[in-house]
Amino acid sequence: MLTVWGRVNSSNVKKVLWCLEELNIAYNQKDVGGPFGGLDTPEYIKMNPNSTIPTLQDDDFALWESNAILRYLTEKFDHSHLLLAQDLQERAAADKWMDWSGANLFDHIKQMMNKIVRVPEADRDPEQAKIIYGNINRLLTIADNALANQAYFSGDKFGIADIAIAPLFYPWHEIVTERPEFNNLERWYQQLTTRPAFQKIVMIPIK
Repeated sequence: MLTVWGRVNSSNVKKVLWCLEELNIAYNQKDVGGPFGGLDTPEYIKMNPNSTIPTLQDDDFALWESNAILRYLTEKFDHSHLLLAQDLQERAAADKWMDWSGANLFDHIKQMMNKIVRVPEADRDPEQAKIIYGNINRLLTIADNALANQAYFSGDKFGIADIAIAPLFYPWHEIVTERPEFNNLERWYQQLTTRPAFQKIVMIPIK
């Protein structure tokens, strides 16, 4: 059976667990990282020398980097093409958004969590917060504009790119009360909230 190493409130771990739930694949999940520790043990470093989460263990094969794990899971298990498009260009377009989320959006959401959300209000730097929120809004403007012409980041159908992006969007949507009106993103997000796997894996209390 597959094992996913990583705490369940990590955005990157959520991606993997959500994907597995959508594909109806059995798995074990083990809490490591954050308050659970365990990333610096020889056993874990052997699987993932970066000491990051998540790590996927498939028998004697270990894989790290959340988007690489999503691609692996869909290539191996998505025989009905629920999440992975058959058309080459559609798959490339989804890959584009997956890479965009990891290379651009992730770092700013991480800064929001570590430098604003998890910091006592009295200790927050207002100027730093303004910069962080400004960077996120700039990127979400790009995403919102893209959704003016398509239902999902994966194209006309829900797919792998949406799984990569939504767990990063969720904390911003839940935490930030004063934000621009991203109507296309809001429509996209509300579609996701009807999915049982999204409710189970992504829509959990933010810590």
